[in-house]
Amino acid sequence: MMNRVRAALGRTAGQPPTPPPPVTLRTRNLNASERVEVFVQQFEKLNGKVVRVRSRSDAGTAVRDLMNGQMAVASNSPFLHECGVANLAGVRTGFTSRDELRAACAEAAFGITSADHALAETGTLVLISSPREARLISLLPPAHIAVIAASTILSDLDELLKRSPEPAKVSSSTVFITGPSRTADIEQILVRGVHGPGEIHAVIVEGEE
Repeated sequence: MMNRVRAALGRTAGQPPTPPPPVTLRTRNLNASERVEVFVQQFEKLNGKVVRVRSRSDAGTAVRDLMNGQMAVASNSPFLHECGVANLAGVRTGFTSRDELRAACAEAAFGITSADHALAETGTLVLISSPREARLISLLPPAHIAVIAASTILSDLDELLKRSPEPAKVSSSTVFITGPSRTADIEQILVRGVHGPGEIHAVIVEGEE
């Protein structure tokens, strides 16, 4: 059988394969404001909820309002500290023990992270796993709040791959979050929150201060 396949391809036994074609990346040319607008549209199409603010301090206020007095676990992202999230009542952060982090995430109503990037075309958050951004915080609590700077929003996945062509050299894991967790595996009935948070919010900081 393999001989027939080789003959059909015009090849002989032991012949080395031809080089693969070059990778072609095509990025949408969106300006900064267009990236934000497209991201918001796509994020909301996926049942995500967006809050747009002008400053870091406003972001902290927005997170406090979303928490509504409930408990939350926040990542060690410096951007969250700049926004004052780490100092909000009910927020636990600064974890260095994996077991303590897991226990806290299991009890928290919200997991709060930043994001290394966001993709406008698909409304996707991109979190590169590190001590600053533990994966568990965005996956275990029932609701996820991502606080991001508008400047981190890229046009699409191709632009991300142009900026980071070898992500495995940066981290062992990159998390792509596109809307709340959802599945229709059982009788084609859509259920949210099965494999991760069933509710997701993006707080976008559009100002520089």
